[in-house]
Amino acid sequence: MILESGFGQIMAKEIDEVPGVFLKLMRKSEQFQRAKKLVDDSNISSVQILARGTSDNAAYFLKYLIETSLGLPVGLSSPSSVSIYKTKLNFNGVLVIAISQSGQSPDLIQYVQAAKEAGSALISITNNSNSPLALSSDVHIDLFAGPEIAVAATKSYSAQVLASYLLVSAWSGALEKIDGLIEATQVALKIDLSQIVNDFATREQIVILGRGFSYANAREAALKIQETCKVPVQGMSTADYLHGPISALTPSTTVVLLAPYGIRQNSIDEAVIRIRDIGSKIIWIGNGYPLKSGEFAVGGSALENEVLSSIADTVLIQRLALLLSLREGLDPDHPKGLSKVTLTH
Repeated sequence: MILESGFGQIMAKEIDEVPGVFLKLMRKSEQFQRAKKLVDDSNISSVQILARGTSDNAAYFLKYLIETSLGLPVGLSSPSSVSIYKTKLNFNGVLVIAISQSGQSPDLIQYVQAAKEAGSALISITNNSNSPLALSSDVHIDLFAGPEIAVAATKSYSAQVLASYLLVSAWSGALEKIDGLIEATQVALKIDLSQIVNDFATREQIVILGRGFSYANAREAALKIQETCKVPVQGMSTADYLHGPISALTPSTTVVLLAPYGIRQNSIDEAVIRIRDIGSKIIWIGNGYPLKSGEFAVGGSALENEVLSSIADTVLIQRLALLLSLREGLDPDHPKGLSKVTLTH
């Protein structure tokens, strides 16, 4: 990705590194096998995923994977239940999976310590194998993303999503062929996004929608655009959107719909019909849904798999946020008011 201005060089470089990060992760199968042994040796009846920010969006992807592949109940933990309210946990038979780029946030560390004392097994997924979170876990899964300098997380999010897939695949013993993932991600890095960027109205209401395995990316796309462009964005499930927020939809709203190959089309039919009836502009990411005249889609890998297509599409949503920020004359590497590591207490 070549940029004309000096802004965004770091973020662009880190997005471009994603295929290499994927290759490293795919070659480190032994860490996922260690995680499998842990869960096989433990009497796991439920899972709690612990995360914040971008990692929390990756947590939704992991949640869907576990629920659909293993049929286990999965919850998203509330760190403040321990860090603020000092709750005594009862976690026998619970697997806690903590996801964090830095592995340093104090409230996450307090929570995992309380969870371990309460009888849980613990897997951590971080980009720092020497972090407090990694060192406190029973099994640590390293993202191997290397130093991430840009404030807006990119390659670490993509790595968290792939690591989630590799973890659940090892756990379930049902790893599909993923040889085409790196190539599909490389293709996504070269897709021309200029039409979307030129037409994107950042001064109007923005809504980003996904469902199932694309829900995590919808949330993450909204977060990335908020971080880098300084505008409010809603990122949610199409189902949740129909339960109230759609009442605020107007013809001037920009709606981004994530539709990776293999998406269950009937799962988003009602939302699409109502959005089209109102006349809002729809931008499609992915080729999994029939378009009507005047609509266009970008991306959509050749992978005939909803899960893997969603993983490859992570770089598309990152590039979209980067290019929108540059169009606005902002520096996505250093958004004002944000720091790379947020130490939440």
